[in-house]
Amino acid sequence: MEILKLNPVFKDYIWGGNRLKDDYGFNTGFDKTAEGWMLACHKDGMNTVCGGEFDGKTIQEIFDEKGLEAVAGKNCLKFPYFPVLIKLIDAFDNLSVQVHPDDEYARRVENEFGKTEIWYVLDAIDGAELIYGFKEKISSEEFKNAIENNTLLDKLNSVKVNKGDLFFIEAGTVHAIGRGALIAEIQQNSNCTYRVYDYGRIGKDGKPRELHIQKAIDVSKTEPPKYDIKPQGEEISNGKNISQLLSKCDLFTVNRYKVAEEITLKTNELSFNHILVIDGNGKIEGRDAKKGDSFFVPANYGEYKVSGNIEFLVTEI
Repeated sequence: MEILKLNPVFKDYIWGGNRLKDDYGFNTGFDKTAEGWMLACHKDGMNTVCGGEFDGKTIQEIFDEKGLEAVAGKNCLKFPYFPVLIKLIDAFDNLSVQVHPDDEYARRVENEFGKTEIWYVLDAIDGAELIYGFKEKISSEEFKNAIENNTLLDKLNSVKVNKGDLFFIEAGTVHAIGRGALIAEIQQNSNCTYRVYDYGRIGKDGKPRELHIQKAIDVSKTEPPKYDIKPQGEEISNGKNISQLLSKCDLFTVNRYKVAEEITLKTNELSFNHILVIDGNGKIEGRDAKKGDSFFVPANYGEYKVSGNIEFLVTEI
């Protein structure tokens, strides 16, 4: 089976900007674009294939036709759904302060899956910040009071961010991407989000956007974050090429590669590779690849070559 190039799915949430159009050259169809779903097999967004044998088919149609194990690998069978959703996020304005439930709560309450995710910071303006957990441990009652008294932001942990930072956002972690951050997000395949605070903004319907206070209180871990804001691995140089482990957990593994000389990667029966090009230009198995391109390398494809001056993330299960 051939390597698949995927068409992104775009979202026009009110906090989005123009970087996906201006920096990546996407024709998003929106005046402002918040997210590009680069690997998506979800009811709220589904990639289609660009070119080749499966041109125009959805990724779900290919799974149905060929079999999930054959296309995505044995490790995906550990999950009752395709495991990951990968996004590019352009935060022109602050995102809402929010939290995601874990699998148990989400399955029981929402008939959805939980959401643990990572953020890899692709770029950030001077002074850009993210909200990441709490400054100190508080009780659920103190959390509720802070929401009601409009003092929540005083309790939350704000972190200045820079290109190359890595945030591990475990389900239950209260968080928010701040204005001026451009993020690659690798997450569980879920769209379940509880808003806690939204700066009093008005939605497209002219009404304040919905908050989900009680559910957020139910699922939030009201404590400081447990993880450093850096990749798990150090950069490893091999000639003119650099590789780095960004994050490895029981849900996904993500590596970053910066290539100036041809490199050989491979998949086996265990997992696909998803390639998200984050900078530069090159070729993947002889096929042109540029900043913003998304490729799905099927399980058991074997070896494939990447060349050029190109930087990309590889996600596998």
